[in-house]
Amino acid sequence: MILTPPVYQRNMRLIGQSDQGGRPDAVQLMVHRGHAYVGHIFSNGFSVIDVRDPKSPQTVAYIPAPANTWCLHLQTHDDLLLVIHNKNMFAQADMVDEKAYYKGKVAQHAAGTQDWSAGMAVYDISIPAQPRQIGFMPVQGSGLHRIWYTGGRWAYASAMLDGFTDYILITIDMADPAKPVVAGKFWLPGMNAAAGEVPNWPLPQGRFGLHHPIVHGDIAYCAWRDACLAIVDVSDRTAPKLIAHKVWSPPFGGGTHNALPLPKRGLLVVADETVLDHGEDGIKPIWIMNNQVQGNPIPIATCPPPNDRDYHAVGGHFGPHNIHENRPGTFVSEDLIFATYQNAGVRVFDIRDPFRPTEVGACVPPPPARMVDPRPNRAPVLHSADVHVDAAGLVYATDFNAGLSIMEFLG
Repeated sequence: MILTPPVYQRNMRLIGQSDQGGRPDAVQLMVHRGHAYVGHIFSNGFSVIDVRDPKSPQTVAYIPAPANTWCLHLQTHDDLLLVIHNKNMFAQADMVDEKAYYKGKVAQHAAGTQDWSAGMAVYDISIPAQPRQIGFMPVQGSGLHRIWYTGGRWAYASAMLDGFTDYILITIDMADPAKPVVAGKFWLPGMNAAAGEVPNWPLPQGRFGLHHPIVHGDIAYCAWRDACLAIVDVSDRTAPKLIAHKVWSPPFGGGTHNALPLPKRGLLVVADETVLDHGEDGIKPIWIMNNQVQGNPIPIATCPPPNDRDYHAVGGHFGPHNIHENRPGTFVSEDLIFATYQNAGVRVFDIRDPFRPTEVGACVPPPPARMVDPRPNRAPVLHSADVHVDAAGLVYATDFNAGLSIMEFLG
C-alpha cells in the first residue's frame, strides 16, 4: 500500500503500513520470525502479516474466532502461539458505552447462557504463516484477557471466572502444550463472591480486576486496573501469594495496564491506561518507580505527556495504553521506554535519569481511512493500541482502526 505521511514525527520515521488484509483493527501484536501476529478487537480473530520487508508488509493469514468471541491478545515463543478466547464485550448492546466496560461490573456480563468460547487456544507456528491449532484450555466464565508467556512450563494470564467479581490471576501449566491446564489462582480479597467475600473498595465506579501480569523470576508484577499494582510471589505456581498491594487511585485515575520491572536498575515502569474520551477518567501517567525493595515500590517520576499539540481537542482517548515489555528475543532496554499514547501515537522516553524522564522520539501515524469500530459516536481519530520493538530496533504499532504501522527510531 502507498505510504501515507504521519501527522507528526520527531526522531522517528514511518517506513511501512498495512491494513491487515482489510481488517485494520487490532490490539496486541507479537513479531516473531519475520511475521506479525495481531489480535483483532472488532474483526474477531487474529491475522498474520509477513513483515520481513518492513516497507511492504503482506497479510498472509486470517484465523477467525468462534462466534461472539474476542481474540484480541496473544503471545508467541519458539513454535507456539497462545491466543485468548473471551466473550466479546463490545458486541453487547449494553456495553457500547465505554463507561459500562471500564467502570461497571463486568461479572454481570459474563453470566447467562454461554454462546462464546472461553479459554486459551494453542497454535503451532513452526510454519509462521500457517498457524495450526494443537490445543485448547477451556475455563468456566467469560474467558481470558491477556497472557504472559516467554517459554518453558509456565504461562500466566488474567481470567474472568465464574464466581469472581472481575479478572484474577491464573497460572497455566504448559508441560503439554496440547493440554494446558490451570494450576493456580490468585485474587485480591473481596473478589471471590462465590465464597462470600465482600468487596472493600468503592463501588460501582471502579474496575478492580487484573489486566495482566509481567513475570520476572518468581515475581509477578500485576497491573490491576483501578486497584493499581499487586506484586505477587509465584514461586509456588499452584499457590501464588501477595507480597504488596499499592493503590494510587484516587487521587489519580487508576486503570493500571502494564507493570514492567527493570531488574538491573531496580526500577519499575507502570503505565495507567486512559479509557475515556477528553481526559474524563483523570490523570493517567507512566510512572517510574524505585523498586530496590520489591515489596515497596516508590514513585519517583512520571514520563512527560506529549505537548506538541492539544491532543484533548483532537478527540478520542489521549493518554497511555501500552508499553513495550522487553520480552526475550525483542529489543530489551532499561533506558528507553516505548509507549502508545492512543491519539498521540507512539512515544519514546529516555529514563537514564529516572528522576527526569524525557521524550526523545515520537511518531503519530495518519488517522484511520475508515472506521471499523461498530460502536456509535466514536471519533474518527487515531487510537494507537500496542507497541512492539523487535530485536533489530524496528517499532511496530497497532490501532483500533488504522492498521499496522512500522517505524524506525532514529535516536
